[in-house]
Amino acid sequence: MQLRQTAAAAAAVVLSLSFLLLLLTSTAKAHNITHILEKNPEFSTFSHYLTVTQLAPEINRRETITVCAVDNAGMSDLLAKHLSIGGIRNVLSLHVLLDYFDAKKLHQITDGTALAATMYQATGEATGSAGFVNITDLKGGKVGFSPQDSGGGVSATFVKTVEAIPYNISVIQISSILPSPEAEAPAPGPSQTNITALMSAHGCKVFAETLLANPAEQTFETNVESGLTIFCPGDDAMKGFLPKFKNLTADGKQSLLEFHGMPIYQTLQGLKSSNGLANTLATDGARRYDFTVQNDGTEVTIVTGVATAKITNTLVEETPVAIYQVNKVLMPKELFKAALTPTPAPAPAPEADAPKSSKKKKHKSPPAPSDSPADSPDADADVADQTANGAVRFNAGGFGAVILCMWFAFLQL
Repeated sequence: MQLRQTAAAAAAVVLSLSFLLLLLTSTAKAHNITHILEKNPEFSTFSHYLTVTQLAPEINRRETITVCAVDNAGMSDLLAKHLSIGGIRNVLSLHVLLDYFDAKKLHQITDGTALAATMYQATGEATGSAGFVNITDLKGGKVGFSPQDSGGGVSATFVKTVEAIPYNISVIQISSILPSPEAEAPAPGPSQTNITALMSAHGCKVFAETLLANPAEQTFETNVESGLTIFCPGDDAMKGFLPKFKNLTADGKQSLLEFHGMPIYQTLQGLKSSNGLANTLATDGARRYDFTVQNDGTEVTIVTGVATAKITNTLVEETPVAIYQVNKVLMPKELFKAALTPTPAPAPAPEADAPKSSKKKKHKSPPAPSDSPADSPDADADVADQTANGAVRFNAGGFGAVILCMWFAFLQL
């Protein structure tokens, strides 16, 4: 009987160890490129277009891959070319190398240079040498990248490691977008989407007419092909705001209108799942002109720091344009913050000496806000980050401790 119990216990230990080893092996291979990038807000535009162009699922299916990410400023240079979604997909696929290159490997390239195939080359759409990227170990510890069809010279340099899971996926930052005449072709055709007509026909006529009379309309039109999201105030909201609008300078009027557009295509579901700061068409270098996207249940709100508007209707949501109606005009803090800052209330006059027999009313101070880390909005995010990238991270020491404990338990049998 004792021997049977010992054998059963031993089998249980072996089974548990096998399960843990299998779990560790299987999760180490899993990765999710958008989960990796979402921890770094400077890559939000790059991550967004990986999703829009359907490159993200393809990256996640690959077992050995390197993603050369570009920050939001670099992506602005790409979007300024007003490529079609197909053109953007080709360019970004050129930034996905079909091999593993982390910082160490980049600085130890044999003979100082290597030729890497990319996802663009794997599509079969690239001709000749297009679709390949030269990686060169330069002097001074720098590493350069240049597409084969870029005409020579270094197009971008290695900046830093974002994430590395040897030898599964490496995500690195490079300094700028890799140029490729072939990947950027064909040139975008004329837009078939009349955004002002759509807004006028669905309750945003006043905003549409105001936009048509302003240079901002051209800014919206030139972003249609590369991706555009518009938040148009309903007619009642816009009519009530017109007196304030007329008091703005010409530059202020243009900035306010451009503040109602994002230079990317975002579905309503995408807005719900990617809360946080977002750039607008008015964002330009030192001019921030950004707002915060938030959602509460099924509702999505746009918070500018001056006003909070709610999305009330979807007018169009079809790549590359999305138009949503909001119940308020989006007022940027760059134009309205000073005007709307409340004036401090005057200090109360000192009370006259009251008779000793009179009673003074006691005023209770409002409770102070909690400083507990659990009340921090980042508390949940910190927990979520522990399981980011689609894989559970195991602490090697902790795993070893589990093995030792189970082994000693076996010896006690």
